[in-house]
Amino acid sequence: MAAGFPGFPKEGLSFLRSLKRNNNREWFQPRKEIYEEKLRRPLVALVEALNAELARWAPAYVTDPARAIYRFYRDTRFSSDKTPYKTHVAAIFLPRGLEKHGCGSLYFEIAPAHAGVAAGIYMPGPEQLLAVRRHIAENHQRLRKILTGKKLRSLFGELYGDALTRVPKGFPADHPAAEWLKMKQWYLWTEMPPALAVTPKLFGEIVRRFRAALPLTDFLNEPLWALREQSKRDLIASLWR
Repeated sequence: MAAGFPGFPKEGLSFLRSLKRNNNREWFQPRKEIYEEKLRRPLVALVEALNAELARWAPAYVTDPARAIYRFYRDTRFSSDKTPYKTHVAAIFLPRGLEKHGCGSLYFEIAPAHAGVAAGIYMPGPEQLLAVRRHIAENHQRLRKILTGKKLRSLFGELYGDALTRVPKGFPADHPAAEWLKMKQWYLWTEMPPALAVTPKLFGEIVRRFRAALPLTDFLNEPLWALREQSKRDLIASLWR
C-alpha cells in the first residue's frame, strides 16, 4: 500500500514553512516554480493514487483531481486576513452527484505543522441539515455503533462539529441522540506529524483513516441521496404540469 505514493519532496514542506513567514506576492512569484514542482505536482499524484485505491472499495468517492484539489489562492474579498496564499495544500473526495462540503466526504491536508485527515459533513445547507438530523433521529443506534467502533476511535477519536445550545424544533428534547441532533456539522479530524508527509507511509496512513471513516460518511449521505432523488422526481413532475 505504501508504494502508492513516495511522499512529498522535503522542499515542498520547506516552501510551506517559508510561505507562512512570507505570505505575499513579492516572495511567492519568484518561487512559483518550486510550488508547482514540489507541491502541486506531487499533490496531483497523491490524489490520483488515492483515487486508484478508492476505486477498489469506495468507487463513488473517486474524484477528478481538478475538482478534488483546493485552490492555493485565498479568497480575501470578505476576510480581514488579506494574505494571498494558503499555507497548506488539501484535497477532498466526495460522491458524484452530491454537493461539495454539504455531503459526507473524505479530506486530507498537508501543512507545516501537521498532516491532517478529516471525514464527514462540514457545511450542510438547510435542507441537508434537516435531512441528516431526521436520519440520525431515526437511526441513532446505527450511528452510535459506527462512532464507538474501536478502529474509528483509535484513528480519530470523537465526533466534532459546531452545535446549538438546545435540541432544534421538531425533535424531542430528551431524544437519545440529542447531542448529535444539536450539531450543525458532523466530522472527524485527526492530525499526524508533518514529517510523515515526506515519506511513503503518508499514503497508507491516509488510506487507513479513509477506510475507517467510510461507514460514517456513507451513513451521513444516505438521506442526501434520498433528498437528491426526491428533487429529481419533483423536477420531472413540474415539467409535466
